[in-house]
Amino acid sequence: MNNEVADYRDHIVILGCGDVGKRVVETLGYAEIDFVVVDSRTQIFENADYDFIVGNATEEEILLKSGVPHASTIIITLNDDTDVMFATLITRGLNPESTIIARSNSYKSIDKIYKAGADYVAALPIVAGQMLAKMTSRCLDVPCKKMDEDIMLYEGVDIEKHTVVNDTDLINKTVGELGLRNKKGCTIIGIEREGKIITDIMPSTMIKKGDIIAVVGGKEEISRFKEKYVK
Repeated sequence: MNNEVADYRDHIVILGCGDVGKRVVETLGYAEIDFVVVDSRTQIFENADYDFIVGNATEEEILLKSGVPHASTIIITLNDDTDVMFATLITRGLNPESTIIARSNSYKSIDKIYKAGADYVAALPIVAGQMLAKMTSRCLDVPCKKMDEDIMLYEGVDIEKHTVVNDTDLINKTVGELGLRNKKGCTIIGIEREGKIITDIMPSTMIKKGDIIAVVGGKEEISRFKEKYVK
């Protein structure tokens, strides 16, 4: 599509379209969510059927062009952690209200990326290690409930799974009505319902009895969520 972005509001901006960025693009495209991709390599966009900007994702002019000031979420998947930190810093300055999710290529950079303004940092080496451990435990038929349900992104930033039971205030409420990000500081990022996985979580998404929801947040935030909703 065009190298000029429409006047989007509340869209997603993806900075970097390498191996990780491509997976994000595929997922959002499948979910039919509005997004814009920024990458400096023209050849990546030869067959693109989505909006994109060719340019350096650490330059303010390019970030403005991609609609960062009006985006709901910015996902930073650049290959160099210095670029990730710089892009995070500029992005936070352009849009103080957005949710910034950043990739960290090294655990040594995670604290710096948080300090630059990221809300969540996906530490790829840590996540990959935990996923490999999970697969190993299953191959060896080793029971490990904690490993199956929780994944730590980094020092207190967790993803936990919880089953929605009969007597919880979650049932028959939409994600928008719950307002967990504002009230509890955490976010529902996925739902398992009758064996199917739902990842395109929208404000209108309804929580139903028996759902298994994946919640991301800090340890304190998830603790507040559990006090209110987990019986």
